[in-house]
Amino acid sequence: MPNNVMKNQALTCPSPNPKILVIKLADLGDVLTATPALRALRSAYPDARIDLLLTHHTLPAMQYSTLINNLIPSDNFRFFNPKEALKPGLLKEGWALLRQLRRQKYDAVLVLHHLSSRAGALKYAAIARVSGAKITAGLKPPGRRGNFLTHAVPDKGFGAQREIDYWLAVAALLGASSDDRQMELAVSPDDEAWAAQTISRLQSHPPTCPPAPLPPCPLIIIHPGSGKFSAARRWPAKNFAAVADALSEKGAQIILVGTQDDGADAVQTAMKSKAFDLSGQTSLHQLAALLRRANLFIGGDSGVTHIAAASGVPVLAIFGPTNAAAWGPSEKNNVTLQADIPCAPCAYVNYGVGLRYGCPAKTCLKLVTPEQALDATEKLSAFSFQLSASSSQRSAVSGRRSRRHSSRASEAPIPKANILGVRLHTVTAKQALAQIEAFIAEGGPHQVTTVNPEFIVAAQKDRVFRQIINRASLAFADGAGVLKAAKWLKQPALPERIPGVDTVEALAALSAQKGYKIYFLGAMPGVAEKAVATLQKRYPEMKVAGAFAGSPRAEDEDEIVAKIQAANPDIALVAYGAPQQDKWIARNMYRLPASVLMGVGGAFDFISGAAQRAPKWAQQLNLEWLHRLIYQPWRWRRIWNAVPRFIWLVFWSKRMGE
Repeated sequence: MPNNVMKNQALTCPSPNPKILVIKLADLGDVLTATPALRALRSAYPDARIDLLLTHHTLPAMQYSTLINNLIPSDNFRFFNPKEALKPGLLKEGWALLRQLRRQKYDAVLVLHHLSSRAGALKYAAIARVSGAKITAGLKPPGRRGNFLTHAVPDKGFGAQREIDYWLAVAALLGASSDDRQMELAVSPDDEAWAAQTISRLQSHPPTCPPAPLPPCPLIIIHPGSGKFSAARRWPAKNFAAVADALSEKGAQIILVGTQDDGADAVQTAMKSKAFDLSGQTSLHQLAALLRRANLFIGGDSGVTHIAAASGVPVLAIFGPTNAAAWGPSEKNNVTLQADIPCAPCAYVNYGVGLRYGCPAKTCLKLVTPEQALDATEKLSAFSFQLSASSSQRSAVSGRRSRRHSSRASEAPIPKANILGVRLHTVTAKQALAQIEAFIAEGGPHQVTTVNPEFIVAAQKDRVFRQIINRASLAFADGAGVLKAAKWLKQPALPERIPGVDTVEALAALSAQKGYKIYFLGAMPGVAEKAVATLQKRYPEMKVAGAFAGSPRAEDEDEIVAKIQAANPDIALVAYGAPQQDKWIARNMYRLPASVLMGVGGAFDFISGAAQRAPKWAQQLNLEWLHRLIYQPWRWRRIWNAVPRFIWLVFWSKRMGE
């Protein structure tokens, strides 16, 4: 069947009452994002048979829905576990499912998934094939992965638009267009009655409310968890507690919800005031009914937050590693907070999965403060409820979080070359140094990266690393192979190679001339100090803010940040090696006073004499990699993985481009 990529073009179903299979094998929140598309289908085809293939654990979410004729549960996640997938029982279940779908003889299949992996694409292609449907509609990513789709809308990547809008666009391919983006979760009358009784009971014993005859207290529901999928999405319990205490002081009633593993006990322990703890005491539908009666919901990226958005309560959502632009609630009556740092979001990047569980440091969540959350509740309270005036004064939110926007807006556009999806600025060494000076004059933070073939090879699989390089204020070529690749791929010319170690020397000279303070971070213990001593012999007037080996480990991060904050440098040079150094900078640049932060790899080793740099003739012949291999033979695996692989990737990209 031809692969027709269609956009805003309705497709006529072969039957006025078609049989439609919708595939949404995902978590609770993802299933709820599909409900506007399901509603559009039901409106366009009121007498159609619409079946939904979903996971067992999301079955309750659609239990009372009138949008679906049949719910078909599948143990999707066990199929992806190699130890589980080959068990006879699971194989039997999978075969029975395929036979069931085959018997239905569907007219159309809607795949409401990003085709972010080959395994996933093969799975959906197999289901569509077995169903016998003549129409298979879904999202088509770049490349050949979605060729099994007969009709598709272009996938622009995670966060290019909300997930709800993607699925509405897929439904529109069947003529089911709609502008209604409200998620829904049907609730039974029994659940509504339970919620009404529970609210009445809580309001009859308020722990913090003012005495009668004042109106009932505002009800604020807090869910501190993120489900079983990823604890890395959780905002610290102490932050939830601080917000809860501040709102309680203003006369609100706080209700904690979720499962027993969602951390409500930790929040209550950290609170100074008293909250009602309903965690582990509600069903999914009871929780939805409860949320409909609340004045405000506060939570992270979780299924419960999606339930809150579907219930219509104003939502304050705090996002960390996941993509708020994709899964965050709509801006209408809702506020989403997420740190604006180069490595976030890291869980889903472009068209694929990045760090599915986030990074151990959780820095992006640390950067969202209780003060910011309280500011957001004031915006929401303007239309949802009124809080009494508080006698306490909150500390002002740090102005550093606004610096990113001001610095980005004033940067002069610099042409870029695109090498295998990695973007580099086309600057000379002199221009790069001038740009760094401009960054210092402007105020930061600005990230600078020195890109060599090893970086580009690593960035092919490490989507977060690629994202960081592409978002850097300045990324220049530190490798002759990169210059040649740009020329061969007919990209804007990269004028010259700019070695990181030479840039460090130039910055030392600039420090001596202009008085810029430099902090040296990284390398083995003592190496940074030796590098400082060597540079100070050459540039006696160089201003050194400090030198510390530290480590890129998450547990050492706050200590290092405190040291650099106390030193107050203009420039921070980080020598942890790529990609660790670049990720460390991306996570922490908005917590640091430095205007410029640059990853410098092994520069400290070369400057201090801990490692021998290739002679000038080897540098001119682009044989530094061979020199390093001779003197550091243990690096052979890294060099072998980088150089030949880089050449092959460039060659293949050139061939495919032609």
